[in-house]
Order: sequence, then structure tokens, then C-alpha cells
Amino acid sequence: MSVKQGKDKKDPGSKTLSRKELSKRRFLTAATAAVGTAGIGVIAVPFIRTLEPDAASAADSVITVDISGIPPGGHITTSWQQKPLIIVRRTPEMLATLSQVTSQLKDPDNKVPQQPPYAQNIYRSREPEWLVMMQVCTHLCCSPAYEPEKGSVSPTWLGGFFCACHGSSYDFSGRVMFGSPAPANMVVPDYTFIDGGKSVQITGLEKESKLC
Repeated sequence: MSVKQGKDKKDPGSKTLSRKELSKRRFLTAATAAVGTAGIGVIAVPFIRTLEPDAASAADSVITVDISGIPPGGHITTSWQQKPLIIVRRTPEMLATLSQVTSQLKDPDNKVPQQPPYAQNIYRSREPEWLVMMQVCTHLCCSPAYEPEKGSVSPTWLGGFFCACHGSSYDFSGRVMFGSPAPANMVVPDYTFIDGGKSVQITGLEKESKLC
């Protein structure tokens, strides 16, 4: 037996909202959404701030390297800002080669600002004996090998740095030689000698310097 419902009968559980009630509900929904959006904004600001460098990160950019144990002709390699850094104690013989290779260099007078003003000299350093330099090839950011022995790279090699990746050559001051794909001299960071010359403190890079 089927039961037919009249068209004029309504489900007792249903409720028809008046225009006033519908308007009120829409207002409450919009207000809730606005509060939720504001909440997301409040959460997002501290998160974005955590991505900005803080005082601790700035402090990590300064390192101190003990150089008291480096013998003449020796060197030490370390890391600064996750990049290789080398400190070489050059001998008088090494320093003598710097004037011998001048005609072979792309930028012998350090006109490109790849070093602090106090290092814009033939030695590219505060003191001739010490070379403090980022060991990063300016071509594609490879790390050139320190090759101090004469003839170790070629019969005419007087010593310096050689990047086997693409063949860039540098002298004992990190000045790039003609025929190298590297466009500029290697970067000398800002540094000072402390502890009576027993340590070197690396403090940063010149704004215009480009590692590669």
C-alpha cells in the first residue's frame, strides 16, 4: 500500500530561514572568516622573521684562525661561510715570482675590486708574507689547488694556484693569468691580524667582490 504526500505538506524537521535570519548568518560567517585570516597573518609574521639573519648568524660570519704554526712556504685551509679559505705563509722566493709574471696576468694591478683597499697591491695582503684568500675559482666556483712547486703544472710554472676543472691559473697572489676561463682574480676577504700576529680574524667580504 503506497502512501502519497500532499504538495502542501512540509517536513516537520525542516526550517525556512527568514530574510533577516539569513542576513545575520551571512554576517557571522564573514566575520569568522575574517578572524581566521587575521590569525594566519599573526602566525605568518613571526615565521617570516625567523628567515631573517639574526645576531647569532652575524656573529658566525667572523672567524679566527691560528696561524702561529704555519712554517715558511706552508699553508692552512679552512672554511668560512661554508666556502674554502686558504692562508699561505709565502717565502721570499715565492714573493719574487709576483713581479716575474706581471705580463701574464689579466689584472696585475687589482683594478677589479676583488680585495679590500689595503690589499690592492702586488701582494694582495696587509703583509707581504701572508696571503689570506678565498680558495674559489672566479670561473665556476671550483676550488683551485695550491701548487707551490715550480714546473708542477707546466714547464714554465713558477707556482701558484691551478684549477684542474677548466684550466684556470693564478699566481701566488691569486691573480688570474691570461688563457684562463676565470674572468677575475680570486677574492681576498676583509681580515685583521690579532694576538700579536699569531691569528687572523676574517670579518667579511667587500660589497663589490664576486666569488664567481
